[in-house]
Amino acid sequence: MKFFVDTADVESIRDLVDGGFVDGVTTTPELISATGRPVDELVAEICEAVEGPVSVDLQAGDCESMVDQGCALSDVAPNVAVKLPMTFEGLRACKVLTGAGRMVNVTLCFTAAQALLATKAGATFVSPFVGRLEDTGQDGLGLVKEIRQIYDNYGYETQILAASIRTAENFAACARIGIDVATAPPDVIRAMIAHELTDKALADHGQDTAAVNITAA
Repeated sequence: MKFFVDTADVESIRDLVDGGFVDGVTTTPELISATGRPVDELVAEICEAVEGPVSVDLQAGDCESMVDQGCALSDVAPNVAVKLPMTFEGLRACKVLTGAGRMVNVTLCFTAAQALLATKAGATFVSPFVGRLEDTGQDGLGLVKEIRQIYDNYGYETQILAASIRTAENFAACARIGIDVATAPPDVIRAMIAHELTDKALADHGQDTAAVNITAA
């Protein structure tokens, strides 16, 4: 399973990439806006920091405008994945853009039926929003499991990109289900490192070796 980080913080992306922890990036308009930087300039820098796909949202609402903006965005760098909403116009634009060889991430997926439409439209990725479903008491992980089964039944090539992942446990659950990609903020990925027993063992080890004096030969 590939790990994507959900951020527009270039330094954080570089740190995680250097550690081998992430394979791509997802962004949102809010994350990009918070940097105060021009979109094209920021996206180009992020795309240089990571070899894998970098998902970026469009602002347009109709198919023609989405296609125009999507082409302009994907011209910024070859690893840009254009984020399109799960709407009729978004899926129409997806068909055009992927037909032209552009990567597309269809977002705001909340049902398996929507995921079916995304793959029929040729989406490179489909993003079921696990955390947002769980916020409403629904089974987010159950949805990605259902999508995985359907895609496997027919050999669909669209990659399942589990979004809105908020815990280390959900990351592990996604891996058990066998999805292709999961994305989460940097703090969630870093939290996967920690465990109270790891911390205790490190503390005990430090006490045990405190008196050991190692010198070079």
